[in-house]
Amino acid sequence: MFRQSLFTYVVRAMVLLTAIPIHECAHAWASWKQGDPTAKNMGRLTLNPLPHLDLIGSVLMLFTGFGWAKPVPVSTRYYKNVKKGMILTALAGPAANILLALLSMILYKLWCYIIYPAITISFTTASAIAQIFYIMCLLNINLAVFNLIPIPPLDGSRVLTAVLPSHLYYKVMQYERYIIYGVFIILMLGWLDGPLAFLRNAVYSFLNLITAFLG
Repeated sequence: MFRQSLFTYVVRAMVLLTAIPIHECAHAWASWKQGDPTAKNMGRLTLNPLPHLDLIGSVLMLFTGFGWAKPVPVSTRYYKNVKKGMILTALAGPAANILLALLSMILYKLWCYIIYPAITISFTTASAIAQIFYIMCLLNINLAVFNLIPIPPLDGSRVLTAVLPSHLYYKVMQYERYIIYGVFIILMLGWLDGPLAFLRNAVYSFLNLITAFLG
């Protein structure tokens, strides 16, 4: 049991060092492609995890499988269409995680149904490799789904920004710091487990469906 738990935490740490930088770099790239150099100039258009990791979000990812990183700075004044630009930039991160989840599922199925049966390797090693791909898939789905919740500082709140009247948005943002701690407490109490599990399972089922040809 202890070894299995330790293994899970090691894989989650791998996700922290891979999926989160790719998630945040996708935000920076999407904003940069729309003419905004802010994130690039501040060193956020990078796959180096250090500029992206947030202490609270990282701890949550490690122990719960959900979490967040430091928000990528953007200047919407560079966008030709501000609302469209905000939505595209916000969705770029979760979209990157969905693509990583899809890649992980493809690798998982290739390993389990094609590669492993064709080679000689111990079951323990084969199982560990399969679990790495499987957990990487699940945690990338978790990261995408969690970040689409429409509350600060998550990506869903940036999408909400594009549809909310400005005065309501700024009123919400005044309490962003308190909302972050509220989200932390709610997650630890498990109050979001049901809705998040439903969305996670829906995304997993979709990815499983489109990779069904592999097994």
